[in-house]
Amino acid sequence: MTQLYSGGCACGAIRYETTSEPVFQNHCQCRDCQKRSGTGHGSYLTFPRRADVTITGEAKSWRMTGDSGNEKIHAFCPDCGTPVYLTFTAMPELIAVHAASLDDPGLFNPQVLTYSVGGHAWDRMDVSLPAFERMPPR
Repeated sequence: MTQLYSGGCACGAIRYETTSEPVFQNHCQCRDCQKRSGTGHGSYLTFPRRADVTITGEAKSWRMTGDSGNEKIHAFCPDCGTPVYLTFTAMPELIAVHAASLDDPGLFNPQVLTYSVGGHAWDRMDVSLPAFERMPPR
């Protein structure tokens, strides 16, 4: 049976769904993720083909340059402000959704911790996860 990954923002104005399997699931402790989430990390599921993810509603977006020098496009709900997904100019086919935006957040199965160098003692991660000070090599 194919797994449905669906979710959206807090008010329901933005929704997404896909039956694709994520190619990467991670917690990230970079400062950008900390500021966006309002806590010590962000958690994401990355899907291989943006075209396979159906999105309804009109998201607003903002751009920033990550540590890699590549631009990330952050999409959020203009009504409730919930961050919902992000895309990457250097890899336009990828889309990452925020794990907490899933209808069933229990589907999130983190594989790694990225940017562990930015972690805080008060935001403890699962010690069994492979941890990388930055992004893991491809």
